[in-house]
Amino acid sequence: MSHPGDARYADMYRANSRVVELATEDDEELGPFKKLPGKWGNTERLKGRGWNMIALPFVAQSGVLDYRLLVNRFDEEITFSLVDKRVPNRGVDRPDRANTDQLVVTLDYEQMIAQSDADDMPSSGLAGGGDLAIHHEPGLFLNMGEPRTNGISIARLASVPHGDSALGLGRVFETDRPAFIDDISGLPIGVNQDLDSPYLAPYRHYHDNPFLGLFDPVRPNQLLNALPQNVVKNTVLQFDTKLAEAGIHNIPFIERQADASEMTSTFWILELDGDGVDEPNLLLAYTQTVMLEFFDRRDGVEGLIKWPHVSINVMEKLPDAEYDAVPRMPV
Repeated sequence: MSHPGDARYADMYRANSRVVELATEDDEELGPFKKLPGKWGNTERLKGRGWNMIALPFVAQSGVLDYRLLVNRFDEEITFSLVDKRVPNRGVDRPDRANTDQLVVTLDYEQMIAQSDADDMPSSGLAGGGDLAIHHEPGLFLNMGEPRTNGISIARLASVPHGDSALGLGRVFETDRPAFIDDISGLPIGVNQDLDSPYLAPYRHYHDNPFLGLFDPVRPNQLLNALPQNVVKNTVLQFDTKLAEAGIHNIPFIERQADASEMTSTFWILELDGDGVDEPNLLLAYTQTVMLEFFDRRDGVEGLIKWPHVSINVMEKLPDAEYDAVPRMPV
């Protein structure tokens, strides 16, 4: 049986036919992602601006600690390439017997990270040296049309070769103010957080002696406070796997050993008044925290200790000619 809306419904989909093509900057259908298409990286003036910290289960020879704290300095490439426009999600508003389909625009990305320096405590001999691939991630950014739920308008789908698949949902904020960086703690949750505690000796060490004289894993976002202030427009993308139906799924080994249970990430797309030659005119900065859960809590609460795995970076938008001159990440 047809109803009066059938013709209009068909016309809408003929006018909004799905298409997959190379993404281009300033495509309005990308919404808040319209500045992302292309290639970003740690150019010479932003070299080594990526920092990472992660606690890992480890049997130390001393027998005092059951984990090691690994810190890395890294360079990154992230490419936003294909756009899949007007992806139809089918739906029906049952009380009104009306079609409520949602159109989604998706932007492919591929992230490659290679460390330039690394250290750990207790020393394991496993930290590795420079030019070592430490991360590869293909994924999608989603710009979701109406109808939306609770103001959630964007999503991030991430696939990590360790065996993790994450869906983060989020919201967008736009301002002409510089990026505001929350001063988060890198200390594990579920233990005595006094840095004088012997169990936190690795954190105490790097707090008193920052990695390479710069990075303090107790305050891992601190180095992002050096972001430029000459901001014309600041587009803030916030993703969280704890929102609504979002979440992370892992392979069985990860679930048993060091479960990646939640992820939050904030990206700042910074449009600056630089000239693009002596000063950048477009930057992409981010902070990301993945909570790893392993070992029983030590504070009398049921459950496992949550260990923050924090990564931060600042990259510059690269013209194709410049990007081609940047060495590929080692694989």
